[in-house]
Amino acid sequence: GKHSTFTYCCSKTVCNGCFHASYQRGMGDTCAFCRTPTPDSYAAALPLIQKRVEARDPVATQRLASAYYDGSLGLEQDVPRAIELWTEAARLGDLDAHFRLGYRYYKGEGVRKDRARAIRHCKHAAIQGHPESRHVLGLHEYGKRNHELAV
Repeated sequence: GKHSTFTYCCSKTVCNGCFHASYQRGMGDTCAFCRTPTPDSYAAALPLIQKRVEARDPVATQRLASAYYDGSLGLEQDVPRAIELWTEAARLGDLDAHFRLGYRYYKGEGVRKDRARAIRHCKHAAIQGHPESRHVLGLHEYGKRNHELAV
């Protein structure tokens, strides 16, 4: 986010103020959360995130899926692998993965369009407070002229 940074070593989102405090204490080259040396490149970060994925970390799995989808972190774009990883992350409970799968199934991006499946994924995330999923469901209901439910 704007005021925080995702850490590849422990899959935590740490506020930038904590990183600043860590830097002021002379620990600027370590994670403010777990004290692991911070990677200086995507090539160095990738093994850290893959290690977290092997440990069945849902956030790391979702992040790796996004990297495959976007072709970032030095990876070649691989949409089928991204869908597979998002599915695993969703199974492990990651709400962002549910949202991303819902969006892909709704639009038919990288998967066969399946609106019912899309809505199930978005509902699962929305019920647990995922704001983007709630927004997408609101738009879906508005499009069906269910204005009361859309709001």
